[in-house]
Amino acid sequence: MDRVAMDTNALMMPVESDVRVFEQLDRLLGEYELITPRAVIDELDSLASGHGTEATAATVGRDLAERCAVVDTEASYADDALVELADRGACEYVVTNDGPLRDRLSVGAICLRGQNKLDIQ
Repeated sequence: MDRVAMDTNALMMPVESDVRVFEQLDRLLGEYELITPRAVIDELDSLASGHGTEATAATVGRDLAERCAVVDTEASYADDALVELADRGACEYVVTNDGPLRDRLSVGAICLRGQNKLDIQ
């Protein structure tokens, strides 16, 4: 079964981009296991303490993150933590819309394609 690591922006997609992330992952992969680094949880918590749409998206993202197994990493910055997970073989895919992060990954990236669909790069 594929392990899929979730980035902060992936967990915020339902509010920010009207994407049904888990339905899209079901369509793409069928069965999979969700993980996210603790650094992503910390980033969501920080963003959720703000105001406006971003805070709302982060709050929803934090709730969605409860579907993920939280994984500790050496890195405290979310992007570095996701790269670390990919490099150590802890996941087969990372869901992210972050272009610079996608370029650093040693595994497949799942990102937004069109208005509200995900695709594997």
